[in-house]
Amino acid sequence: MEEKRGQFRRNNQFVTALPGALSSGLFARAARIKLSTDELLFNAGDEGNGCYRIESGLLKLSILSEDGGERILDVLGPGAIVGELSMIDGAPRSTAVYAVRDAELSFISRAAFLAFADSHPELYRHVATLLAQRVREMNDVAVAWSFLSLEGRVAYALLELAEAFGEDVTDGRRLIRQKIEQGDIAAMAGIARENASRILNKWARDKIISRHAGYYCIDAREKVEELAGGR
Repeated sequence: MEEKRGQFRRNNQFVTALPGALSSGLFARAARIKLSTDELLFNAGDEGNGCYRIESGLLKLSILSEDGGERILDVLGPGAIVGELSMIDGAPRSTAVYAVRDAELSFISRAAFLAFADSHPELYRHVATLLAQRVREMNDVAVAWSFLSLEGRVAYALLELAEAFGEDVTDGRRLIRQKIEQGDIAAMAGIARENASRILNKWARDKIISRHAGYYCIDAREKVEELAGGR
């Protein structure tokens, strides 16, 4: 089942992180920035003046619909690079980024990025690979979303979180080592919070998932994967 779970991963820290040596060199003289829980890092449309590496904490990338509803595109933890698209083309930010919990980030300007890339041209090859991976993953998600039920979308969101932040515990169960609220899962799944709450509560009664001290645990992994389309 490991191969199946890997296919649920979208743009998480394992995908966006650069190789260690390049990342260390790129951020060697980075400025440190601290965010409090729910604090905005940048908004869609803001100037793309640099990128960030998450040192601690948790961030979410989201967009707002015309009626004010939030859609969480991703949740990122330590090691992830945020805002790298604007480093390439200098275009405005395409999403809003908030702190889910207190976070510390390293920031480098676009000018510093370009100067480092001039002396380390292999950086462009890695960035191109990362961007290609992102396009493929976005295509996979778009296709999956076209066919999934509401339950399937919630299952897909949980599996993404479990892939990024999960830890195997007893009897094949997988604990998500981040405290995620029902509203966040709903926003990741692109459904109303009431629907996500109903589905999650039903799954808890059916012993498909459980919650311990604020942490979700997938107890029946094969069932959740089945609900998410078995991808």
